[in-house]
Amino acid sequence: MKPRKLSVIIPVYNEAATVTALIGRVQTVRLSIPREIVAVDDASSDGSGDLLEKMKDDGVVVVRHERNRGKGAAVRSGIAKATGDLILIQDADLEYDPADFPILLAPLLDGRADAVYGSRFLGGPHRVLLFWHYAANKFFTLLTNALYNVNLTDMGVCYKVFTSELLRSFELKEDRFGFEPEVTAKICKRKARLYEVPISYSGRTYAEGKKITWKDGLSYLRCLLRYRIAD
Repeated sequence: MKPRKLSVIIPVYNEAATVTALIGRVQTVRLSIPREIVAVDDASSDGSGDLLEKMKDDGVVVVRHERNRGKGAAVRSGIAKATGDLILIQDADLEYDPADFPILLAPLLDGRADAVYGSRFLGGPHRVLLFWHYAANKFFTLLTNALYNVNLTDMGVCYKVFTSELLRSFELKEDRFGFEPEVTAKICKRKARLYEVPISYSGRTYAEGKKITWKDGLSYLRCLLRYRIAD
């Protein structure tokens, strides 16, 4: 059956400087199917939640956590509210451009894919930034490929789109950035039809608000190994 609606899930934690502009871009990008926006405020302390509340009149579905629980928990809360038959994950900063939505959706809309990952390493324009982030992502992508017998180029990318049927066919457990390796492991173990497409990327420095740290790298390693064996 042809997909009828896209749900864009936006985890938000202390992104007051960018979230309004980001949601504006999501609302205005031209798509061939309707979209809904589900924004999850993960107990922000900088007023992000208040900005989201003002967007309810524009049709944004807002979920608020009473305490900070992490990206994975925010994504789960968003999935619970989503009504689309396609679900796309969008960070609340401006590192990823919603103008890439059409290329991300194309393999799903024409029935070729069950999930689509953007890739920052397939030729799209990207800001030149931190070598060790690049090296770590390459390592974890290589480990993913070896453990799950796939050939991804960018496992840690934010832009991931799934059919809601696939995403709801397994239980997600990781609360923080472990969401990325966990969901990848579980869709690979289900032999889902997974595509990659090139996307643009405008990464941030830590001074500009980047949040992932070396500790999250340990979580990536734990998840990739754990979910190779466990469900």
